[in-house]
Amino acid sequence: MAEWLKKVRKGYGRKLASLHTWNGWIVVVLTFTGLILFQGLWRGILGEGRVLIRYVHIIVGIASLVPVVYYLLLAGKHWKQLRGKTAQRANVLIVLALLVGWLLSGLLLWQFRLVGPRVSGNALWIHDLLTWVGLPYIIYHSVTRLKWLKEPHRRTVKTGREGETMAGGAHPAAQPAAVMSRATFIKTAVGAGIAIAIGPSFLKWLGGQLSAGTNYEEAAATDANKLFPAPAPLPASSPPIGGGSKGEFRIYTVTPIPHFDNTTFSFTIDGLVERKQQWNWEQFVALKRQVQVSDFHCVTGWSVYGNTWEGIKLKDFLQLAGVKPGAKTVKFYSGDGVYTDALTLDQANMDDVLVAVMHDGKPIPSDLGGPVRLVVPKMYAYKSVKWLNRIELIDGDHIGYWEQRGYSNDAWV
Repeated sequence: MAEWLKKVRKGYGRKLASLHTWNGWIVVVLTFTGLILFQGLWRGILGEGRVLIRYVHIIVGIASLVPVVYYLLLAGKHWKQLRGKTAQRANVLIVLALLVGWLLSGLLLWQFRLVGPRVSGNALWIHDLLTWVGLPYIIYHSVTRLKWLKEPHRRTVKTGREGETMAGGAHPAAQPAAVMSRATFIKTAVGAGIAIAIGPSFLKWLGGQLSAGTNYEEAAATDANKLFPAPAPLPASSPPIGGGSKGEFRIYTVTPIPHFDNTTFSFTIDGLVERKQQWNWEQFVALKRQVQVSDFHCVTGWSVYGNTWEGIKLKDFLQLAGVKPGAKTVKFYSGDGVYTDALTLDQANMDDVLVAVMHDGKPIPSDLGGPVRLVVPKMYAYKSVKWLNRIELIDGDHIGYWEQRGYSNDAWV
């Protein structure tokens, strides 16, 4: 074992430098793909390509284990060379903690079905927190440690390519001292710039994580739908019997977010039904509604707990329309004109599947799928079709938008 480690550590300086480079590229790829996955806007632009990017993110994330393990083989010698260099040892520990934290939380997000929504939700929170803290740190570390900035004679690890004197043959000790060296000035300037640029966004994210539904309140305040009359909440909705939702919705869409007014809204039930049904907004908002409390789980790992939804049970709509004997599947259409999904008749008749118009006593805003959206609590949220405006009974199967792009047809939580 000792001989094998000796061979592995041969050319240690060059190997460590190469490892640093490869690790940097891994972080760049994970950052780029992670930001695309985080931003709902890219879903509409990339479509099916987003699934490929998700797989790239997962594969590269798993591959990040390789440089960590390889470094551990070199760590003994590196740690000895860092004796007495407290700041550099701290940097090594911070970077290792970030990489291991990203890897472990990413693995839990990847295996969300095995670990369940609460574990994957906490893993997503940790993954996001490490990103908000880690990326600025890595950017700062990378910019302030560029080769042109850090003189060769000050490097702890020697690659065998550095000279021992500065340009012109002068020895570094002969240079005059400055009140603030160029390196210190640049480090201070870069650190301040990163703090100013990223700090407010981080504080906003952190505030959203510590509060209940900050983004929902913002979405409600900027609701683009113009529908009158507004639905009047039932007593169980205001105040919400669920006590107010816990968590934060993330806005995902595969198209630009649609919005509606009284002239453009309609809701239809057709296909293999005995009595086709169609309502305008005034008629739809007058339908008798019920209230239920349920959790909401996204397949990407986040959850919002204790939502108080108000709407009409899907099974009541099906009973009203009358399902013909040949019907097999309930197909749902989004008002964005693109997104569709489906449930079997048995699934559609579950008691908690709701065609919702209110959340926690307020109309559902356009950004979060209003004025009408489907809520299927026992399944991941890609089944809970937003901007729902048509339900069709069909005699065959239907593969929904994300199911065509690799998601499971049975989206059970």
